[in-house]
Amino acid sequence: MDHEADAYRTDLMTITRYVLNEQSRNPEARGDLTILLSHIVLGCKFVASAVNKGEEQKKLDVLSNEVFVKALVSSGRTCVLVSEEDEEATFVDPALRGKYCVCFDPLDGSSNIDCGVSIGTIFGIYMIKDKENVTLEDVLQPGKNMVAAGYCMYGSSCTLVLSTGNGVNGFTLDPSLGEFILTHPDIKIPEKGKIYSVNEGNAKNWDEPTAKFVEKCKFPKDGSSPKSLRYIGSMVADVHRTLLYGGVFLYPADKKSPNGKLRVLYEVFPMSFLMEQAGGQSFTGKERALDLVPTKIHERSPIFLGSFDDVEEIKGLYAAQAK
Repeated sequence: MDHEADAYRTDLMTITRYVLNEQSRNPEARGDLTILLSHIVLGCKFVASAVNKGEEQKKLDVLSNEVFVKALVSSGRTCVLVSEEDEEATFVDPALRGKYCVCFDPLDGSSNIDCGVSIGTIFGIYMIKDKENVTLEDVLQPGKNMVAAGYCMYGSSCTLVLSTGNGVNGFTLDPSLGEFILTHPDIKIPEKGKIYSVNEGNAKNWDEPTAKFVEKCKFPKDGSSPKSLRYIGSMVADVHRTLLYGGVFLYPADKKSPNGKLRVLYEVFPMSFLMEQAGGQSFTGKERALDLVPTKIHERSPIFLGSFDDVEEIKGLYAAQAK
């Protein structure tokens, strides 16, 4: 019998244990973030179960949103919530307020539900200075101010990827235990990748740097092999693959969508935070994505994120155009 392998299998690093360990490394922590994250994890488990039951898209969208809003409010640790599903921000009842703001997309890629493609929940967490007098201005912070971000992907398995600002870790839901177990410790994205991920159907509307980069991926002039194209069309699934295998995910601006399509607060920021924490980069075509200061809660931005060297190349193309 292989005792070492057994010991590994029985010493389970659950997401709760992991977050508590992180908390203990931070002497002034009071456990508020730990409690908030445990409510987010519960929301993810509920949505995973609903997705597996095969609920129809419209119902799942509404259900997921309600579950997360209720889980976040009942944690007693949030004062304002921004959801992709709600036009306005939700200000929590003063009696239940805590010091955090959570921006989330309860079910990203949900139009893919019926064809079995992976979908997910994306979230970003901020600290609010004054929870008693919280305003919309407090929500419109640059992504670099985030204290934690993550996504949960509902696919062949249910995977939760999380960063609390100290690297990136991946957890997989063990259905027999009902627990997320650490399966991908300290995720680091390769410095350069062999994959590019973009909707090439929009190519005729692209700007020059994007067109040049994709052309270079397909017809490299330096004798290297061309990159492979992988595009699922579900941001969580595409970013998850990029994080694990390297390469670059791009949703650029184009003539049809001059500000890009992806939303800053609950798509661009959390994914950019995770990419940087894993050693990659994220760029809007103008600046580092996490430096962007949004002016509206549902604002959109172009995005290029992934392996450090690949994004560096895109930055070079935009810099050359600006000259």
